[in-house]
Amino acid sequence: MQEEQISVFDIFKIGIGPSSSHTLGPWRAAQKFVQALDKQGSVGSISSLKVVLYGSLAKTGKGHGTDLAVLLGLSGFDPVTIPTHNITETFDIIRHSSVIQLDGRYSVPFNFSEDLEFRMFESLPDHPNALTFTAFTTGGLEISETYFSIGGGFIYGKSDDPAQTKSRRVLLAYPIGFANDLLGYVEGSGKAISQIVHENELSWRSTAEIGRELQAIWQVMKDSVFKGCHTRGVLPGGLEVKRRAAEINQTLLGNEHYDGYSQWTERIKTKDTGFQYTLDWVSCFALAVNEENAAYGRVVTSPTNGAAGVIPAVLLYYLIFCDGKETDVMRFLLTASETGCIFKKSATISAAMGGCQAEIGVSSAMAASGLTEVLGGTPQQCLMAAEIAMEHHLGMTCDPVGGLVQIPCIERNTMGAIKAITAAQLALHSDPKVAKVSLDNVVKTMWETAQDMHSRYKETSEGGLAINIPISLSDC
Repeated sequence: MQEEQISVFDIFKIGIGPSSSHTLGPWRAAQKFVQALDKQGSVGSISSLKVVLYGSLAKTGKGHGTDLAVLLGLSGFDPVTIPTHNITETFDIIRHSSVIQLDGRYSVPFNFSEDLEFRMFESLPDHPNALTFTAFTTGGLEISETYFSIGGGFIYGKSDDPAQTKSRRVLLAYPIGFANDLLGYVEGSGKAISQIVHENELSWRSTAEIGRELQAIWQVMKDSVFKGCHTRGVLPGGLEVKRRAAEINQTLLGNEHYDGYSQWTERIKTKDTGFQYTLDWVSCFALAVNEENAAYGRVVTSPTNGAAGVIPAVLLYYLIFCDGKETDVMRFLLTASETGCIFKKSATISAAMGGCQAEIGVSSAMAASGLTEVLGGTPQQCLMAAEIAMEHHLGMTCDPVGGLVQIPCIERNTMGAIKAITAAQLALHSDPKVAKVSLDNVVKTMWETAQDMHSRYKETSEGGLAINIPISLSDC
């Protein structure tokens, strides 16, 4: 049994694009370091700062906004609340001023070119995504901490005390390490997966809090789809990738004006119901979210930023084209989150550890299980759908061109969404009792594949499409 305890709201986090491991994680690490300084009573006496990025964070950090995340985190900004319309301008002001307002309160000299170091050819043994903060006080003290960004916005510090972490553990009604554990609970209780997950979540928060926080997650998902479908232009970073979701939206609906999300989705529902129309919209929804993500927009890790478009696209498919109810969104998210938890506990959701199978593959499996439940599938069929979705993502590499979460990352979300829908339909028409492959089998296989995969296919931009497209990191 795995001892890691993961909440729904660990899997689904509100944050800023373009990457949960390279943007949100380092941002949270910077905040955690400032909090540690404040706890020690040193934050007001810092005379200088140094930040070192290692391995994958160094190799694709500029394209993923790691430098932006570190500076904004040190400066007291939070990814959940920072205004996104001028986020790059805020970063540029800090970078060019050569001064950080540490925690938004204390001026500390910071030379961007000297005090932020990218060690592209040095990796730390614990994890490919590592960064070290070092602060020097006016009294001559040196305070240092190394953090690891392990995917999905999860971080841990090298000096974190495991005993202290264990003391914060809660007693879960249904402790789950593997899919087989979950299967045993649903068969023994007769409950749906979402009900099992909800009861576990009550160990952390009340029913009302669960509802409010899931609604906040869903609202950000809806906002990112709507904004992405109504924003034109070119994505930042140097690849000159043109945003496509708004053009697809216009092609499908014409030049009609909509006051907001509700009116817009109602019009989508009444315009057409054909297969091609539905397929176009699923792709459009997924593109919209990940174009927002690539443009430093606010999205929800699902389970990562790079895969943030899959679950919103599949949810909107259910609500618009399957006559779904908004009240089912909570069940969908609860079920999907547990699938993500199972992969994180026994494998990984980090592309730097497992390639893109750990991001798009996991998100597709999550969406497939959630969709199967709200379409009336049994818990066994939900797990079968998750297995089918991941089975057909095994071995997918992470090879972002130019170190940017754009090519092929954005389009991969459309493929993940379509595969999730297909997996759900297959599971709904299948008998899980005769299935030859279990979800635990495929999780184990994914992890073994991840370990065998060469490092150049793990978010380093040193293999695959990243080296076959004529652009260098220096261009971005």
